[in-house]
Parts: sequence; structure tokens; C-alpha cells
Amino acid sequence: MRLAWAILLVVAPLTLNPQTAPPAASPCDQIPAYSTCDVVLELAGPDAASHPDPYTSVDLKAELRSPNMRTYAIPAFWDGGRRMVLRFAPTEAGRWEYRLTSNIAAWNGQTGAFMAAASDSPGFVTPANVHHWAYRARNLPHLWMAVTEPRFAFWSDEEFRLVADARLAQKFNHLRGLVLGDSPDAALSSAGLPDLRHFARLDARVRYWNQKGGMVDLVLASSAGALARALPTADARRRFLLFLTGRYATMNVTWELAATFENDKLSRAILDDTGNTLKQLDSYHHPLTTGAEITSGPLLDGGWMDFLSYGTADSSIGAIEHQLYQQPAVARLGRENSGAGKSSPSDADPAEFRHRLWNAAMNGQYPVYQNSGEGPDYAASPGARAMTVWFDFLLGTRHWDLEPYFELDGGRALALPDVEYIVYVDKPGPVELTVAHHSYDVVWMDPADGSTQKRKYSGEHFVGEPPDRFHDWVLHLVREGTLESMNRSYKFESRDVPVQEIQINPEKVPFEIDAPAGDLTLGKPAYFSVKLKHASRGTRNMLWLWTCEVTEAHQGYRVLGTTQQGTFYPPVGLALEYPANLLLRVYGINGYGTVYMSPKGFGLNR
Repeated sequence: MRLAWAILLVVAPLTLNPQTAPPAASPCDQIPAYSTCDVVLELAGPDAASHPDPYTSVDLKAELRSPNMRTYAIPAFWDGGRRMVLRFAPTEAGRWEYRLTSNIAAWNGQTGAFMAAASDSPGFVTPANVHHWAYRARNLPHLWMAVTEPRFAFWSDEEFRLVADARLAQKFNHLRGLVLGDSPDAALSSAGLPDLRHFARLDARVRYWNQKGGMVDLVLASSAGALARALPTADARRRFLLFLTGRYATMNVTWELAATFENDKLSRAILDDTGNTLKQLDSYHHPLTTGAEITSGPLLDGGWMDFLSYGTADSSIGAIEHQLYQQPAVARLGRENSGAGKSSPSDADPAEFRHRLWNAAMNGQYPVYQNSGEGPDYAASPGARAMTVWFDFLLGTRHWDLEPYFELDGGRALALPDVEYIVYVDKPGPVELTVAHHSYDVVWMDPADGSTQKRKYSGEHFVGEPPDRFHDWVLHLVREGTLESMNRSYKFESRDVPVQEIQINPEKVPFEIDAPAGDLTLGKPAYFSVKLKHASRGTRNMLWLWTCEVTEAHQGYRVLGTTQQGTFYPPVGLALEYPANLLLRVYGINGYGTVYMSPKGFGLNR
């Protein structure tokens, strides 16, 4: 499903003062829902003299009330000189009213109104059905597929248009990139003021992508440390977030505070402050997260994060945390090297990238693509083609109802039981799958190019092999008639997704921590190992996740490893004072999908 809607921009100057009533006809009259309209206000006379730096000293917002009496608080943003801009976006047709609140007496208390027209926009995206996404206005499912182009806001217009058009043709519907760039001074002056040429360029590019039906994932900074250096005080961060939300919250965007956070000291405090402030300022409630080298899960208890973000394609982390958390998950899978070369250990050749993509899908994660090369020369690649194949395939399923499925051997699976089963066969060989007793269409798909081979099956215990053993395959068992009937009867309807209770009873946990033993020291390697207490069919294919946390420091946990045994280094930043008490946890998920956890305490020294 390809969705597109218009982004209309109306720019009109508006002069308000206590002696002059608001204009009878608003410049925003008759704009379609989910379009943007700018109302420009100019400081004049004594107000201009009293506020030579409006960015830092002028407070202005509009309380926007919908026909159904829902209120949005819209902050104005500074747009150069004496100019402040209020950017509106109605979310429904009908009469909208607004009232201004400001520390400028001439503006404070002024009111206005406009009529919004109906539109075919599906609205903004929101989490839905526990682990999935929907368009808010029409309750339609959203299949999130993102491409990272970190510097898209800094490219030439020609370069941006070439890459954007290529990515849209490949069916990417999220464009992810940096707001502040690799270096914050690329977007901010030495005085901390936004570079308005940069943000005007970013405006145009967000609008272009939105007009094609896509969302822009705005990453504020490359790391939590870079964010703190660019905006070192809470006031500086709030001022910038007022500017940012005023400018982009009316558009179809998502927010990501930083690309990573784990290696920066005190990143938790910076991100919690920034996340809570942004959540308060964005009345449209666009999805909000932070990027991570591994997982953003440690910050979920801050209360501001709407979805999980992963910087690793490790299947163990995604599979286990899917069972722990009730949020959608978006995973960066490393960069595909299709000719530019590898500069990071996580870079992968096209075949490996495809394997990562489908394994992440079996975890219930939504994928993010990136190439190790930048610009138009690297827009076409086997990995991007594999992403398109993934999108086209999932679009023909009840993807918003699919959850990991464990009643099989020979692959990893998603299923809407009784309707359809999807199995990724990473290493081709025999596949055994327990299904509800029905007749099914059986489709074997090559995930590299989307070619298929079809047959029929009836029963409850499918046994088969892929057409060949030369590469990975995707198996789809589906009751086509049932699926078509469901899709005709309603467009999107959430089903109850059971939330698993982690088994922590030591008598029922089939493993125990064997190592490390004794206190741990920062920077000193420690051997870890878990011992199975008894073997069974379920423990043949265990996935593991080791985490550690100093709970009293409130910095969150860190991932140490994803194997049954190995070596880890206790990470810096777990504690604020030493010695500290460290809680080590090992999670294991067995072949039936049951998650177990065993904890153990240690001393941690500097």
C-alpha cells in the first residue's frame, strides 16, 4: 500500500496588537487536514528593542482547539530577524480556533480561527497492537521500512533529489538522518543559534518526502555526548526543542534523540531531560526514541520512549527483548557493503545483510537499511533490492498481527495462527512446522529477488525442504481465502497479544550461572558461563542474553554478551561511585519460546 498526501504551506504575515482585532479571514482557511500553514508575526517598536535576540527571549505559543475540542499547544519558532512563526496542522476537517500566549503583551491573548478541509491523509504514525504500527487518523496498518542517509540534510539539492527518488522507488517509507550533523556547528552558530539556511533546506526535504507519503526520522545528534556538547544546559536544550517542535511537529516525522548513547558519561540524565521535554512540547505525539549501539531498552523506564531502537543485528537480543517489552522495535542492521568498502566491523556483504534482515523480521523487528557508501552512486544495490522484496512480501500478509512462532524445527518463524505462517530458513534443510489443521497454499520465496515456487498442503504437521540448498529461503503457508476475507471485513483490528511472564523460579529455570566468580573490576576481562541443569528438546536451540546493572545508580543495564559462554569487560558508566553492587542477569529463550532469567550479584571495583 502506497500512501501519499499533500503538504500545503501557506505563509502569511500577521500583525496583532491590543488595539487591532484579528483579521476576519485567516490565511489558513480551507487548508486540508494534515497540511501545514504558517502564520508569521513580526516584533515591532518597543517589543523589538526589548528583544534583540528573539530566539532566546521571546515565548510564544498557540493553543489550537479542534472541532472535537481536542487542544494542541503549538510553540512558535524564530525564523530570523524579528520574525516568529506559528506553524499549524489541523488533524480533522471543520472549524479550528486558536489563542496566543506570549511574553509579548501585544500578542498575548489574541485569538483567531480558520476552517480546515477534509483530506485523504491517513494521519501520523503511532504504535499499535503492542509491537506494530498504525496510521492514527484512519486506523490503517503501517509497515515501517527505513533507510538511513545520515547527511541528507547537508547534501546538494540535486544529490538529495536523486537519492530520495531512488529510495522512494525502492518503497522505503522512512528516511532517517541527522539534524545537527556529524558536527553540531554545521547547524548551529557559535552563539548556539540555529543556522536558518540549514533548517530551511531541511524543511524543504522533509516536505518533499512527506508529499510522497513517507515519514522522516529526525536524529537530533550523532551521540548523547554530541547532543550535550551542542546544547550544554537544560535551557539551551529547551530553547532548541521549542524551535524544533515548532518547525517540524506539524509534519510527518519521528524523533530520535541520538544515534548512540552507551559510551557517553551521564548520557542517561541528558536523554531523560531531553526526552521528557520533547514529549511535553510535541502535542502531535510523534513516536520518540533514542538510537543505541546495541539496544535502547535500558532507558525505557524513563517514561518518554515510545519504541525500541537497536543498533545491532544480533538475533538473541532482538528475540529475547521482544518477549520482555510491549513496544514496537526498529533495528539498524549494519551497513551493506555493495562496493564502497567496509569501515566498521558491523558492515556486511549483500548476502549477509539479507540474512540479518530476515532474522530481524523473525524477531518482530522493523528494519533500517544503510549502505557503506553515500550518495546516488550507492542507491541501487542488492541489499536495497532485498529490502524491497521484504516489503512487498510483508505487505501481502497480516503483518500487524504477526508474532514470533516456535512450534517448528529447521527455521525461525512468525505467525498469525490458524491463518498464515512465515518461516525463514537461514541454512536450507528440512523444515517441520506444526500448524492448525487446514488446507494451505505453500509458497517458497527466494528473498534475494522475490521469485516464488508454489504448491498445496493439507494437514497439521508440515514437513518439507526448500527447492534447493544453495541459499536461504522464505516459506509461507497461508489460507489465502481466509486472509482475503479478513482483509475485506476490516482494514485494521488489533488482536490480544499475550505478554509473557519471565520464568525466574530457580527450580524451573533449566540453567544457572557458572561464572564469573568473585568481584569484578572495570577494564578487566571476566569469563562468563551458564550451565544447563538438564537437556531437553527445548534447550537444544537456546538463545542467550547477558546484562548487568548497578541498580542504585539508575543508569540502566548494559548488554554483556549473547552466547552461552565467553568474556566480557564491565562497561564504564554503570555506576557513579565505586565500589558498587552489580546485578548480573542471564536470560535464555528455549525452542518453545519460553524466556527464563537467572540473576547473581557481584561487587564492582574501579
